[in-house]
Amino acid sequence: MKLKMSLDEKLMFDLFSIEFLGNSLQNILFAVLLFFIFKIFLKQIIIRLIKRLESVTSKTKIRIDNYFIDILANIHPRFYDFLSFYFAIKTLILSIHLEKVLDGLLIGIVILQVINSLNNLSTYLLKKLFNLDHISEEDRTVFDGFTLLIKIILWITGLLFLLANLGVNISSLAASLGIGGIAIALAVQNILGDLFSSFSIYFDKPFAVGDTIIVDKYTGVVKRIGLKSTRIQTLQGEELIIGNKELIGSKIQNLKKMERRRVTFSIGLACDISVEQLKIAKEIIIKAILDSEKVELERVNFFEFLNNSLILEVVYFHKNADALEYLNERELINLKIKEGFDKENIHFANPVNKSTTGT
Repeated sequence: MKLKMSLDEKLMFDLFSIEFLGNSLQNILFAVLLFFIFKIFLKQIIIRLIKRLESVTSKTKIRIDNYFIDILANIHPRFYDFLSFYFAIKTLILSIHLEKVLDGLLIGIVILQVINSLNNLSTYLLKKLFNLDHISEEDRTVFDGFTLLIKIILWITGLLFLLANLGVNISSLAASLGIGGIAIALAVQNILGDLFSSFSIYFDKPFAVGDTIIVDKYTGVVKRIGLKSTRIQTLQGEELIIGNKELIGSKIQNLKKMERRRVTFSIGLACDISVEQLKIAKEIIIKAILDSEKVELERVNFFEFLNNSLILEVVYFHKNADALEYLNERELINLKIKEGFDKENIHFANPVNKSTTGT
């Protein structure tokens, strides 16, 4: 019996002594055991940590601390599996090349996880900044632009950090990238100018979608503000596309910003009308304006003699800046003036001076 046990023990000892790549089977099995211990341990630690943090944050009114917990909870389980594998396999005898590969993988996976977490955090903060539940179309465009820009910055930073930890001389690489970056920047400077101009439009808000604006000689309604260009539907009906950089560099009149519209125009009357008729003409104009609840009279004056005409200058304010409503109301006032002049047999001079409008 003792002989049999000794043979079994010897056989077991010989089995455990079998080496693979310089590591005995016993050490390999020990590393496998450590892998499962680390895996269970890390899982339990994270679960307990999350529960502890949730109990603490439940007593606060700050929402961002809950989001940090969500980031921790959403870390991929494979990340913890690789950490367990890394710590377990480091107990074995490994070649220098294999250790470098494992170290590089660890750094790469950690950087990848950090980038994903920072990207999620930045997206959360941008959603709060832009109030994504009530976001408009142009805000959505700028939001997408910001998230894309942040992703690019995070990935470039992560790549440089990874290369630096792998022993790559990033100083010379950065210099090369700097020269290449200057060349690329010169090639795409118009695109970058339009991109940053779109951010300027969002934060400075010189206009928004739906506003009626005047740019140079064009007047129209803003239909869309993109990352590169803005689309305007002109009064003639065609779509005008202007680069954001060019648009920001232009003089823009935003008609929607007007709280009220100032209207100034002149009426030329025939020189052969009497003074009494001239006074009646003023009263007709005043009454036509006062009858409208949408306008506010400033003045009606007998202004000057001009080209065999008696010039009356009229100034009033339209209380609403809406262009269509202004045109309709101005037409009603003009019709009442014409109707009153016809009843009193008051004749217009020819020609009638042009009118102007302003803010």
